[in-house]
Amino acid sequence: MTLIKSISGIRGTIGGATGDTLNPLDIVKFTTAYATFIGREAKGKKVVVGRDGRISGPMVRNVVVGTLMGMGYDVIDIGLATTPTTELAVRMAGADGGIIITASHNPRQWNALKLLNREGEFLTAADGAEVLRIAEEEDFNYAEVDQLGTCTIDDTYNQRHIDSVLQLKLVDLEAIKKRQFRVCVDAINSVGGIILPDLFKALGVDYEILNGECTGDFAHNPEPLEKNLQGIMDKMKKGGFDLGIVVDPDVDRLAFICEDGKMFGEEYTLVSVADYVLSHTQGNTVSNLSSTRALRDVTEKHGGKYTAAAVGEVNVTTKMKEVGAVIGGEGNGGVIYPESHYGRDALVGIALFLSSLAQKGCTVSELRATFPEYQIAKNRIDLTPETDVDAILVKVKEMFAKDNSAQVNDVDGVKIDFPDRWVHLRKSNTEPIIRVYSEAQTMEQADDLGKQLMQVVYDMQ
Repeated sequence: MTLIKSISGIRGTIGGATGDTLNPLDIVKFTTAYATFIGREAKGKKVVVGRDGRISGPMVRNVVVGTLMGMGYDVIDIGLATTPTTELAVRMAGADGGIIITASHNPRQWNALKLLNREGEFLTAADGAEVLRIAEEEDFNYAEVDQLGTCTIDDTYNQRHIDSVLQLKLVDLEAIKKRQFRVCVDAINSVGGIILPDLFKALGVDYEILNGECTGDFAHNPEPLEKNLQGIMDKMKKGGFDLGIVVDPDVDRLAFICEDGKMFGEEYTLVSVADYVLSHTQGNTVSNLSSTRALRDVTEKHGGKYTAAAVGEVNVTTKMKEVGAVIGGEGNGGVIYPESHYGRDALVGIALFLSSLAQKGCTVSELRATFPEYQIAKNRIDLTPETDVDAILVKVKEMFAKDNSAQVNDVDGVKIDFPDRWVHLRKSNTEPIIRVYSEAQTMEQADDLGKQLMQVVYDMQ
């Protein structure tokens, strides 16, 4: 059983002892700490709550909503909703913040509280640290009986999210409808199965949904990686579809599958959308240190400047604001388009990608062939209580400090950049693991580089 407290929220497995899992007592504590924090600048004491389709969602929702009401907040419960829908709802409702009940790509036994500010964006590192401090102190002050909050159910925000996507300047609705796309979608038995059919109807796209029932009993490992997607890949190989689309349980990550059943490449979701945006809008881009170099290449081709940020959505959005990026995100299929909002949004990514395909008049595999070819190996090292992560990162840094062919970056873990490849080691914010990402011209070269660094770690354990 696991409970992970981080600046981005609280995440854990359901069931078990307090302090070690995501249980009602800890949910109350962290919800109260969050409510205390945003209450310092709250204008109307209003909070939006949305949740993905996880089995534990109703339980966690009831605890969160009751706690917020006990703190004197009026709750707008938008029900089963994607992470980007909830982010937009905070702004649309003029709320003081929001809580998204989702563990994103984690398996079914996990859940989490993702915390938003009044802009509908994730808390900064400093703000997240302050929430953790307040939770640790437990110096809470609940509302008197006449000041208790209320709860309003409002299920209009899915449609309002779709409407906002359709209104984006670069979403070419006419071209999409004219192309008469047929798509196959894996909605992983969560909220994608609720909102995506309505999006496709609005876009004039014919669709078939796999795993469309929002039961939270995921049909396969919910992380949208090739090894988990054999079902939809086999379906695509049989023909009859222009595009395969895969989302994670809270619909902020997005992966595409070519018309022949081959993976488009999760890393190339952002690359392809950025290429389309940059072909219409001059500007800069941002992704994180673990994302493909292809975004840098595409950005420079269009005359823009690429910048890398530390891993984590809030780090990427902060850097995007600093450099005035017109598009950005993360290589895990997260597209952030500021014209919509500063958050990863699969609906925005789908609409922009279909616009690009429609305007170019090409197939998905033909589009993929236009981008620089890199391969990323994504490995992991499971941590034990005895693992000294900091010592490992120091050792790796020292190994390459005198290598003139390597640039060492320790902004977020340790990244070693060579002229033709790179490797990045960092402790995960969401799981008790060290992520080891490496990129080269071929998968074999990338995997070999990652395994070399993994051996260093194993030798130290």
